[in-house]
Amino acid sequence: MMTSTTLAIGTSAGTLAATIVSSLLLGALTTYGLVHHRQVFAWMKKIRTKDEDNATYDDPDQWLADLYKAQCRRSQKPCQAEDLEDICEIGNMLKGVADHIEAIRSELTKVVERVDTYLATALPEPTSSLKVTLPEHRAGLVKAMKQEAARAELARAIITAQQKIKSLRRS
Repeated sequence: MMTSTTLAIGTSAGTLAATIVSSLLLGALTTYGLVHHRQVFAWMKKIRTKDEDNATYDDPDQWLADLYKAQCRRSQKPCQAEDLEDICEIGNMLKGVADHIEAIRSELTKVVERVDTYLATALPEPTSSLKVTLPEHRAGLVKAMKQEAARAELARAIITAQQKIKSLRRS
């Protein structure tokens, strides 16, 4: 007589227990894999969104860098309106995007205002007169100093906007 009972031909309690344990282990691994993949996909979506947001700052950031270089070339050098054409062009490009980028709108608006102020300080064309009177010379010096002060204010506004863009890209 047989003393042990089997549930089915070729199975025993040990085989059944091993099957149940391996099924539970496989289910736990599958659940962990799904949770992990969900987290990875959420992270990838977050990174993609951040990259897209950062791409909106690429053009203004480059224009600010170009503007900074252009105004640095004119440091301590009195300029006439024709010397400031590239600054005017970059200022117009920044003015065009300033209202469309909410995060840096105030900084870009400040830069555009400073560009306009700087452009307004352009020195007049020199006269054909060979002799310059002392009052004319002093007036020219005052205008040149105002122009340099406006250029310095523009440089500060540019740096502030660039720092804001840099901090937004990090966050």
